[in-house]
Amino acid sequence: MKVATVFAPGSVGNVGPGFDILGLAIDGIGDRVTVELGKTGPVIVRGVDAELVPTDPARNAAAIAASALLSKQPFQVTIEKGIPVSAGLGGSASSSVAGAYAAALASGDPVTREDIMLCALEGEIAVSGRHLDNIAPITMGGLVLSRSIDPIDVIPLPAPQNWSIALITPRVRIETKQARAILPQKWERESWVQQMANTSALIVAFSTGDGALARRALDDLYAEPRRAPMIPHFYDVKRAALDAGAFGCSISGSGPTIFAIVDASTSRNCAEAMRRAMGNVPSEVRVAGIARQGAHPI
Repeated sequence: MKVATVFAPGSVGNVGPGFDILGLAIDGIGDRVTVELGKTGPVIVRGVDAELVPTDPARNAAAIAASALLSKQPFQVTIEKGIPVSAGLGGSASSSVAGAYAAALASGDPVTREDIMLCALEGEIAVSGRHLDNIAPITMGGLVLSRSIDPIDVIPLPAPQNWSIALITPRVRIETKQARAILPQKWERESWVQQMANTSALIVAFSTGDGALARRALDDLYAEPRRAPMIPHFYDVKRAALDAGAFGCSISGSGPTIFAIVDASTSRNCAEAMRRAMGNVPSEVRVAGIARQGAHPI
């Protein structure tokens, strides 16, 4: 009987204007998945929001991803959740990547990162949809551009060592499928062109460490205006983050987590400003580095 355990970090999906194509791995938060061959049974889930995670292997993202890699081999999955459910921190993608990677290690079969991402995508599809913006950085670490799904083509991008992330997660649940359903399928050309310009400029800002450019570029015209009403005090929090020195601030993935890109020296002040702006809404605030290492065995 073979067994393997993998830790996969959380992530900020979209990173503002990069809808479905940009993602940033978060240090200090993630899911741990163990796959044990030769066993069968319901998925064992412990940790944060464990009661909200399906234990039926046919409905569990980690188990679906592991199954995609193992084919018909019997196995059992155990998940230690570190990422809240429906928080916009890449929870389903983290479980999916860790499940696929742990399955590969347990089986002993050689696989590539693309194989892991392809199998993780099967788990992500079941929960939130067919996109790589969380899966790619969770697998590889850092900031990653997902150029294509068919075939998988992802590009790791530079990110300054002295940049970090301030995050605030109000106790509001937003399901990714619901948050995607409110977005238009078609969009006017002028906005689309500006969104492409913002995304391209944001990549340059990360590559060069240009905080002033990041402040101009981290401007999401597509998802943010439509999802902001679902998040308490979003615009107050965003203004507070920018006034406290953040390079940029927007919604992490589908929300409700709000993220700000900051210089590490001002990250605590920025996080506290975001907390104050959230008022009396129960929230969790954290400051995180950019996770330079993606999913890895433990």
